[in-house]
Amino acid sequence: MTDPFRVARQALSSLLAVVMLLGAPLAQAQEPVHAPSGPHDLQVVVAEGPANGAITLPSTGPATTTLPPARGMLALAPAPSATAGAVNAASLADLVAATPVPANLSAELECLAGAVYFESKSESLAGQLAVARVIVARSHSGRYPSSYCGVVFQPSQFSFVRGHAMPAINHASRFWANAARIAVIADQGSWKSPVEGALFFHAARVSPAWGKTRLAAIGGHIFYR
Repeated sequence: MTDPFRVARQALSSLLAVVMLLGAPLAQAQEPVHAPSGPHDLQVVVAEGPANGAITLPSTGPATTTLPPARGMLALAPAPSATAGAVNAASLADLVAATPVPANLSAELECLAGAVYFESKSESLAGQLAVARVIVARSHSGRYPSSYCGVVFQPSQFSFVRGHAMPAINHASRFWANAARIAVIADQGSWKSPVEGALFFHAARVSPAWGKTRLAAIGGHIFYR
């Protein structure tokens, strides 16, 4: 006869064994998994900054960066000084040499340079400037036309004028280059002539009966006020 208590104890033992077998893997699954350390493990360490764990990045260059101008933009040159363009010359010859020949003269300067060219191109620079300053002085005097062309083309004043026109000028010659420079200097008043204020001159080879105040003789001309 089978003992019922023995059967119950065996059944209970078997059930406990099953429970133990099922519980072991479950307990192992709940444990944290640690990957084995090795030479290829990546560990990132962020140093704590000066405040609240902020990261302080190392300086990589200057605080400001100068960028090249954008394509199509014009770089502005610095403004010229008040004395820009001024020429400090020790002599009239130096000033003439430092004065560029204008590419295009105005009509007024063309008349002034033409008078210098025809009246005094073979004279010294001082003699050429004296002739030019006579024309400038006349245009400011109130007694003659107020423009250089008006003074030069006034009837019976300059012998080279023919029918309110000048003869042809060789603009490629050094004589014209000097005459143009002298015209610019005389117009700007950038060099004082020894005969400032003179309104008249004539060739030294003639002796007109002029009752005028003689100022000086420069080269082949005599100047009067």
